[in-house]
Amino acid sequence: MRWLAAVLLCACAVTSNGCGYALAGRGSFLPTTIKTVGIPKLENRSTFFQVEDLLTEKIRSEFIGRGKYTIMPEAAGADAVLTGEVLGISVVPVGISDQQLASRYLFTVAMKMEFTDVRNQDVLWSNDSLIFRGEYDLQTRGNVAIPGETFLDQERSSVDRIATDVARTVVTAILEAF
Repeated sequence: MRWLAAVLLCACAVTSNGCGYALAGRGSFLPTTIKTVGIPKLENRSTFFQVEDLLTEKIRSEFIGRGKYTIMPEAAGADAVLTGEVLGISVVPVGISDQQLASRYLFTVAMKMEFTDVRNQDVLWSNDSLIFRGEYDLQTRGNVAIPGETFLDQERSSVDRIATDVARTVVTAILEAF
């Protein structure tokens, strides 16, 4: 009798619907009619030169990495379009070295984005106040100020890290209805 109960219990466990958990980051709540997504270059209203190119490319790559959609660099011919603006970027020192030189910076990007179903002009997702922040250390050389090109290289590296975070956050919000 116990053996029969154990077999029935195992059979119920195997055929049940499961616990409801699934891997995050691979789902999509978009309409099934959306097969192609147009992602034109973002508008740049900041004072940072060509940051829109990097952000646009990272967002396109993140969509491509999800594997479900064909990504186009323009809106024409797409089922849905993602548009956006870089509203502003600020770099503020938040740490100082023993020599009273800035050694750590807070990098902040403000954006707005909108994802629209082109077929019926429905806005499926939008956010007018996206804020991304990241801190980075400035590599110094003792008590000597670093050359400008070294600072710019470190700044570009920080922009790249923030852009990756922007892309992951935006695409996840769109696909997973956050």
